[in-house]
Amino acid sequence: MEGICRIQISHTLLLLWIFIGWNVPPVVGSQQGIPLSVVKLWASAFGGEIKSISAKYSGSQLLQKELWSITLPRPGPNTTSEASPPVRATSRLNPKITAACLWEESAGQRGIPRKYGESVQTAFRKRLQAQNPGLSCPEKYKEPEKSVRVEEIDGVKLVKNLAVKMEEMFQRKAEATRRLVEAAEEAHHQHEENPDLQYEYFNAVLINEVDEEGNNVELGGEFILEPNDHFNNLSVNLSLSVVQVPTNMYNKDPDIVNGVYWSEALNKVFVENFERDPTLIWQYFGSAKGFFRQYPGVKWHPDEHGVIGFDCRNRKWYIQAATSPKDVVILVDVSGSMKGLRLTIARQTVSSILDTLGDDDFFNIIAYNQEIHYVEPCLNGTLVRADTTNKDHFREHLDKLFAKGIGLLGEALSEAFTILNDFNQTGRGSVCSQAIMLVTDGATKMYDDVFEKYNWPDRKVRIFPYLIGRESAFADNLKWMACANKGYFSQISTLADVQENVMRYLHVMSRPKVIDHEHDTVWTEAYADSALSHAHKLSDKSGPTLTTTVAMPVFSTKNETKNQGILLGVAGTDIPLQELMKLIPKHMLGIHGYAFAITNNGYILTHPDLRPLYQEGQRRRKPYYSSVDLSEVEWEDKDDILRNAMVNRRTGTFSMEVKRTVDRGRRVLKMHNDYYYTDIKGTPFSVGVALSRGHGKYFFRGNVSTDSGLRDLEQPDVALADEWTYCNTEEKHEHRHLTQIQAIKLFMTGRRPHLKCDRELIQEVLFDAVVTAPLKSYWNSLALNKSENPEKGVEIAFLGTRTGLSRTNLFVPTDQLSNQDFLTAEDKEGVFNADHFPLWYKRAAEQVPGTFVYSIPFSTALENKSVVLASTAIQLLDDRKSPIVAAVGIQMKLEYFQRKFWTACRQCTALDGKCIISCDSEDINCYLIDNNGFILVTEEQSQTGLFFGEVEGAVMNKLLQMGSFKRITLYDYQALCRDYAGSSDSARTLSDPFSMIKWLLTELVIFLLEFNLYSWWNVDLSVKAQRARGKTMMVPCDTEYPAFVSERTIKETTGNIDCGGCVRSFVIQQIPSSNLFMVVVDNKCDCSIVPPVTMDPIEIMYNESLKCDRLKLQKDRKKPESCHPFHPEENAMECGSASRLSRCLAVHLLPLITATISR
Repeated sequence: MEGICRIQISHTLLLLWIFIGWNVPPVVGSQQGIPLSVVKLWASAFGGEIKSISAKYSGSQLLQKELWSITLPRPGPNTTSEASPPVRATSRLNPKITAACLWEESAGQRGIPRKYGESVQTAFRKRLQAQNPGLSCPEKYKEPEKSVRVEEIDGVKLVKNLAVKMEEMFQRKAEATRRLVEAAEEAHHQHEENPDLQYEYFNAVLINEVDEEGNNVELGGEFILEPNDHFNNLSVNLSLSVVQVPTNMYNKDPDIVNGVYWSEALNKVFVENFERDPTLIWQYFGSAKGFFRQYPGVKWHPDEHGVIGFDCRNRKWYIQAATSPKDVVILVDVSGSMKGLRLTIARQTVSSILDTLGDDDFFNIIAYNQEIHYVEPCLNGTLVRADTTNKDHFREHLDKLFAKGIGLLGEALSEAFTILNDFNQTGRGSVCSQAIMLVTDGATKMYDDVFEKYNWPDRKVRIFPYLIGRESAFADNLKWMACANKGYFSQISTLADVQENVMRYLHVMSRPKVIDHEHDTVWTEAYADSALSHAHKLSDKSGPTLTTTVAMPVFSTKNETKNQGILLGVAGTDIPLQELMKLIPKHMLGIHGYAFAITNNGYILTHPDLRPLYQEGQRRRKPYYSSVDLSEVEWEDKDDILRNAMVNRRTGTFSMEVKRTVDRGRRVLKMHNDYYYTDIKGTPFSVGVALSRGHGKYFFRGNVSTDSGLRDLEQPDVALADEWTYCNTEEKHEHRHLTQIQAIKLFMTGRRPHLKCDRELIQEVLFDAVVTAPLKSYWNSLALNKSENPEKGVEIAFLGTRTGLSRTNLFVPTDQLSNQDFLTAEDKEGVFNADHFPLWYKRAAEQVPGTFVYSIPFSTALENKSVVLASTAIQLLDDRKSPIVAAVGIQMKLEYFQRKFWTACRQCTALDGKCIISCDSEDINCYLIDNNGFILVTEEQSQTGLFFGEVEGAVMNKLLQMGSFKRITLYDYQALCRDYAGSSDSARTLSDPFSMIKWLLTELVIFLLEFNLYSWWNVDLSVKAQRARGKTMMVPCDTEYPAFVSERTIKETTGNIDCGGCVRSFVIQQIPSSNLFMVVVDNKCDCSIVPPVTMDPIEIMYNESLKCDRLKLQKDRKKPESCHPFHPEENAMECGSASRLSRCLAVHLLPLITATISR
């Protein structure tokens, strides 16, 4: 459209460049140097060509013109600076006519059309005139009434509205759980225990199983299962629940049978809850006896050993609901009598106790013999929070314990009481319940003098002794300690006894809460239960789903058991965090904005930077994914101002400069964020939103007629963001089959008035559909014109708007696309998601308006899909504060893109046609890199997609020194580093044949004594096996890594590098209207002595002092409001007795052991 002007300017610039090129002295280090004028010519030629292609096929100018036609003042005799009223029209023009007229008008206003613009415009108009005789463009074409306005987003109002929506959603789930609690307590109240009760129930493992004769096995039976997409496409039964019993428990134990019988009453409530709220997923009741009732009914699958490693009683939701927050000191006897099996059982007992501690609890472990040894010496005299990281840290130290000497229990008890008292005085612990767990093989006396000094008469600290071994000589002393201090005594003879006996203390700790009859509602942090996922056989593709659970305790309400404080179990309901994210108004947060929520401990509930899985394709959770602190993702807030304000449930604002990574951490965007936060009533959570300053703080509202909007919305090239909620189609069963577009049509036409939809968002979607409609006809015209795109280099044109609407057009058949994943669900970063805009949209928004951003998608470069993406942002006005209303772009073949580059590089300034330099020469290397330093074009194809510094380290170092590029240091506190675990001492001892025989015999005896299949399989054997074999493991770590960004103000530069004996020269020149740079490097001087510049992360190594400080660090936390440490009516004489495996369990486990040995 501007062909003549451009030709004239090009000739003028050409002569100027020739003159400059002849007068610039050659760069030192080469015979003729690298003329800047030639490189500039190449860059200009390629830039003009590639922008011409990108603008034409994306339709960016057409869409920009369409928006300007709406917002800019229309010329007239009385034109003022104010925008004129919107054009009103009684009829709607054909979008094809509109597109043609827009194209023609925009060409006229900009001057003489470009060549490609002229050909497209002419062909387009001729074809339309042939189809519509008499067609002519009016002076001012008319469209349906459109009115627009720009509004500044009120962040405080936005976050408060979001908090209310989340509160309502959480409240619905809590009410469903409360109905389960009421039904369970009533059913138990009506039930009379019957030790001889025989009752057939649906066992989750045995349903639909048959014996060799084809008959249903006992506790199995026919159980109808149907696939349901609401439950991860699992086959479920929406009418009934199933019961899971831990592998180490007997299916027909009288306690279990009675509990299963009376809890059948929950089936009716499960179904009613789901009918009331179809967004509910798993509902369940975890019994204190160990069984787990789950709705809807689903079949459970054991692992390859025939075991299911799931016990509801050691799940966080159970523990938090059953007990109050607690401070715990664990004393472990390591005197000489604890050698061998006893120490092994003691370690397992301590580990099981740690499993019962949650994020609101605090603990420490002390080993004692004739001296006191803190298991972690750094934490002498204090307690630490029982988060996953700290518990695993202590578990590693347990392996270092060894037995020797004599045991002085009195001194250990005194130390434990002192710690609990001192720590409680600081107010930093739970400030609620306190307990001492004593793991020992005996006590020679009762130590009443110690208890009298530290614990009587108030008995605020409960004592829980665990007697290790079969001997009962000292059982009376230990039981007396428990009874005299409101605790509970247990004897553990084998590893198989550990789990059940450790759990008993929870019932004691829950007594005050039960007697008070306080149904405290508890909420867990974000988690995914791997044992449950494996049992349900969730596919690797679906992966673990992050959820939070709302849970409440279930009590016995019988009068005769009131002072015993009997806990029946815990009822719970899962809430997938995806449902929480559906409430987030993404269109109001802008391109870089986001919402997030944290717990009372500062842990992330949801945040776009939370990375719970190892990597894409590996659907395994990281070890500490559930305890990622907000300060670890918002790490620029060095003083934790934002975190602490949210933890303390305040409402307010905060602002800071941030560095946000995109494209899998390889690129960085610097921006200024404003944060708005408040608490979510009725929960321990707080929610915040982050809005980026500039275009992110402003929102564009448009208005069109409903009829025209719906007409354009239903076009086949239109799609809406899958994870955005325009209409809530999940709240009622009859709406589940509707797509979002179908629901919008029914809602806007009044045919489904009960649909809950976001009317404002829908109105904006309809506006976007109308405004972008001409693009479809425009793209079609290009596709139909055989003279256009003859090489099929441009494959896809695409568009996205700030409301999640997208349009696509294929210029080649689907099966011929170089990257068929682009714009599909497989391309996570290329589509609108619940927590982010597409990557091509984000990057385009940060470029200078009117320029295109080019890149090779990393996900495709590694898979050799060979495409280049080009995108540009469409602004409402030419102003920093103007909202970005859309982004358009194209996907082209990498080979096509590269060919355009090499063609441009063959041009030269020599009048005789003999070029001074050429990229074909072996004396120079030519590269095309982007603004983050990644290579798009190079003669060596294997270098495509690599970071430039890895290929040309010397040049990259010089560019950094000269300021052409900047290094930005980033931190990753969710990283994984490789750790080589060498062979252990125990493994080396097996090289001795006598040691091996002794070891085998010992293990066999222990195995036969314990019947310990469950405990054996329930440990993380994979990690231990890796360590034993000396394999490399991925372990959590903190890393520091660089990202690189070009300096926008530097358009071109030359440089020389002293390489020790020769000088290497280079020229870097920006490609006009893009984020690209051409780099031409003299190849005659070898600079390989200069190391490459890489983006590899470096692990942050902490010395012992820093490690200790990090362990001791107690960040702000909000203590739970409810606390029930003790009750005056509590029956403290219910304080335990020695126990072993029941006889019936041993009988029923024997066949399983026999089968296992025979393998």
